[in-house]
Amino acid sequence: MEGRRRTLLDEDRQNNFRESLIKWYYINQRYMPWRNTDDPYAIWISEIMLQQTRVQQVYTYYKNFITQFPSVEALGRAPLEKVLKAWEGLGYYARARNIHKTANQILTIYDGNFPDDPKLITKLPGIGEYTTAAIMSIAFGKDFAAIDGNVIRLLSRLFLINEDIANTQTKKTIVTLANLLLYKGRAGDFNQAMMELGATVCTPRKPLCNTCPVKKHCLAQDLLQDPSILPIKKPVKQKPHQIIVVGIIRKNDKVLIVRRPTDGLLGGLWEFPGGVTKGNIKKENFLRNEINQTLEIDIRVDKSLATIKHAYTHFKITLQGFYSTYLGGKTQSYKNEYRWVRLEALKDYPFPRAHTRLIDAIMNQSKE
Repeated sequence: MEGRRRTLLDEDRQNNFRESLIKWYYINQRYMPWRNTDDPYAIWISEIMLQQTRVQQVYTYYKNFITQFPSVEALGRAPLEKVLKAWEGLGYYARARNIHKTANQILTIYDGNFPDDPKLITKLPGIGEYTTAAIMSIAFGKDFAAIDGNVIRLLSRLFLINEDIANTQTKKTIVTLANLLLYKGRAGDFNQAMMELGATVCTPRKPLCNTCPVKKHCLAQDLLQDPSILPIKKPVKQKPHQIIVVGIIRKNDKVLIVRRPTDGLLGGLWEFPGGVTKGNIKKENFLRNEINQTLEIDIRVDKSLATIKHAYTHFKITLQGFYSTYLGGKTQSYKNEYRWVRLEALKDYPFPRAHTRLIDAIMNQSKE
């Protein structure tokens, strides 16, 4: 197999692979607004948005985000809450906090100019090796191989890599092969072509091998009955499940919302107060006790609003919201920010997706 690997991609075959792939890409690439620019700011924003997020979802968010924040300066000088609101629903909110930090650093350290040195780019918050390579190749035309999940899958099949892609040595092999294939002088288009082929043809399940422009170079297509068994990954562990109970606490015509700490999961977002249930305690009793302990106010739990199921990367939640009524007390010792706001003002605050679905339920019931 090692011998075949070496002969499969000799210099002539490499050139044929590159030309075939680029030709296919120019004809078949999907329209994406970030492909019409070499602005490193716009390319950086698109790459961060595309991390662990479907292209179709990013499309609308990207256009709206660039409209609101058309430059590094506009992003860096905007309040974090405005940035989080623009990101609302896209998930993985650490990305939004990091791009805000990065924009501020670029303003402060580089006078608003995106650095073109890979060592400097990689030091910016939330930017790793892949994003650095994408920016360097697409925005600055430098010869860097950008290796995302699509490219890893494609290379695993092209070279019939039967080792776990999480292994250190396997990662090094993939980097070596990516650099071997890289179309020097046209790295930006080549990287995007590799990712596009992985996303649309060399898909995780049921790859479209018959339409692949480089299938004659693919060992998996040649030697395996089912190329989709590659890449090799560790079995996915079952996600833990949390039951979270929150109160939509009403005080006259306002409801109480609290802000999560800036660091950590969903940092800086607003939510309805409550907590993760423990044991078999009745949900209404748990909510009343939790609010009293954390906010030092007394409430009456009135009735259930809605139950929302949501999945994060590493765990699942069931979020149950209860209409509640404020009875008394002051939130003197609560360490995070809180506000009493009118229902119609909830749309102005950034909330986690599960909580926005509770808000939708509130608004729908208020119309009845």
